[in-house]
Amino acid sequence: MDINAARTFLEIVRTGSFVNAAANLHLTQTAVSARIRVLE
Repeated sequence: MDINAARTFLEIVRTGSFVNAAANLHLTQTAVSARIRVLE
Protein backbone atom coordinates (compact mmCIF):
# COMPACT_ATOMS: atom_id res chain seq x y z
CA MET A 1 0.00 0.00 0.00
CA ASP A 2 1.24 3.47 -0.87
CA ILE A 3 1.72 5.48 2.34
CA ASN A 4 0.86 8.76 0.59
CA ALA A 5 -2.40 7.29 -0.66
CA ALA A 6 -3.24 6.11 2.85
CA ARG A 7 -2.46 9.53 4.34
CA THR A 8 -4.60 11.16 1.67
CA PHE A 9 -7.49 8.81 2.45
CA LEU A 10 -7.23 9.59 6.16
CA GLU A 11 -7.22 13.33 5.43
CA ILE A 12 -10.37 12.96 3.30
CA VAL A 13 -12.08 11.12 6.15
CA ARG A 14 -10.87 13.70 8.69
CA THR A 15 -11.98 16.75 6.67
CA GLY A 16 -15.01 15.22 5.00
CA SER A 17 -14.14 16.33 1.47
CA PHE A 18 -11.64 15.94 -1.33
CA VAL A 19 -11.32 19.72 -1.70
CA ASN A 20 -10.42 20.34 1.94
CA ALA A 21 -8.06 17.37 2.00
CA ALA A 22 -6.31 18.66 -1.11
CA ALA A 23 -5.88 22.10 0.44
CA ASN A 24 -4.51 20.66 3.69
CA LEU A 25 -2.08 18.39 1.84
CA HIS A 26 -1.03 21.16 -0.61
CA LEU A 27 -2.22 19.08 -3.57
CA THR A 28 -4.68 19.58 -6.40
CA GLN A 29 -8.01 17.82 -6.25
CA THR A 30 -6.88 15.80 -9.28
CA ALA A 31 -3.81 14.57 -7.37
CA VAL A 32 -6.00 13.55 -4.44
CA SER A 33 -8.29 11.61 -6.79
CA ALA A 34 -5.28 9.88 -8.36
CA ARG A 35 -3.98 8.81 -4.95
CA ILE A 36 -7.37 7.37 -4.03
CA ARG A 37 -7.53 5.52 -7.34
CA VAL A 38 -4.30 3.74 -6.28
CA LEU A 39 -6.16 2.34 -3.26
CA GLU A 40 -8.94 0.90 -5.41
